[in-house]
Amino acid sequence: MAQVIIAFAVVLFLLVQARFLLISLATAIILFSLTSDAISSIARVRVGPVRIPNWLASVVALLMISMALLSLSAIILSQVNTVLSTTLAYTDRAPQAIAAMVAWLGPDAEQSVLNSLSTLDVAGYLRALAGQASNLMQGTVLVILFVGFLFAERIRFNTKLENFFGDAEQAQKVSKIVGSIIHRVNYYLLVKTAVSAVTGGMVYGVALFFGLDLAGPLGILAFVLNYIPNVGSIVATVLVALVAYVQLADGTLALVIFALVGGIQFMNGNVIDPMLMGRALRLSSFGIIISLAFWAAVWGIPGMFLSVPIMVALMIVCSHVPGLRRVAILLSREGLPETAQDLEPRGPGARDKTAA
Repeated sequence: MAQVIIAFAVVLFLLVQARFLLISLATAIILFSLTSDAISSIARVRVGPVRIPNWLASVVALLMISMALLSLSAIILSQVNTVLSTTLAYTDRAPQAIAAMVAWLGPDAEQSVLNSLSTLDVAGYLRALAGQASNLMQGTVLVILFVGFLFAERIRFNTKLENFFGDAEQAQKVSKIVGSIIHRVNYYLLVKTAVSAVTGGMVYGVALFFGLDLAGPLGILAFVLNYIPNVGSIVATVLVALVAYVQLADGTLALVIFALVGGIQFMNGNVIDPMLMGRALRLSSFGIIISLAFWAAVWGIPGMFLSVPIMVALMIVCSHVPGLRRVAILLSREGLPETAQDLEPRGPGARDKTAA
């Protein structure tokens, strides 16, 4: 037992100390898994008598990923600057506006809240946040490098797996487990991206309709925070309502905006999202919260975004390791984790694909 505790402490220490490198690597693996199947499909396409080479498909995919990541990083950094400059203009007005929310408790309570908020160095916090955001471009470059090396190694992955285990059957089983993880994580990210895009667009529309100065950043923020399970939508809704209250100085309008944005988040997050996701994840809601809290403590905000993909991978691996199957049962939604039959390819042509 002491050895287990020591090993856990060492792993935890390494996770914290190498967080920047590990976050970049985890992000690169997710991007690689998203595009790996697409590259294989492109490499099977024939243009007349010529088949598109695998290396050419990989190079094109890497270039597209690089452009997308660099463009996204530039957009986020520009929005951070916009939010910083606009928010600094509200720093003098915000304490009075927030303190007025508790005016119904009496003048003493209002003054106490005002005094507490006045001691906060909001401008310092915002500048520190902007400084952390500047590391985004460094992380983007590192992710691109990792993805490039993963593309270079993907062709030899099955061969290395067979040589590593020394057993073709065991290597094939591991390959199927990895494929199952990739399939479920990809499906989760695709559905989550679609729902997040709709949510962000609707929040942007509400903010624009009411004339909020930060309509664009609020829409992007709603899109990004929607990837954080449960907590992200709540934070986004509160932030939109708070910005509306500070800017408009009208409690009724702020409540209306809060209700509209909350309704959007509830409909998309609790009706549309589960309907599209179906049984793809099979994750326990309580397990998701625990995973979210753990990875947030270890890796901060990036860990919150990566918590669900990591939990998906952990549950699938535990499902196929006899000694860890009880862990998978605890992590699964209905106590029915993945079985060996779930690893078999399905659909028309699956038998031919397996034979090939």
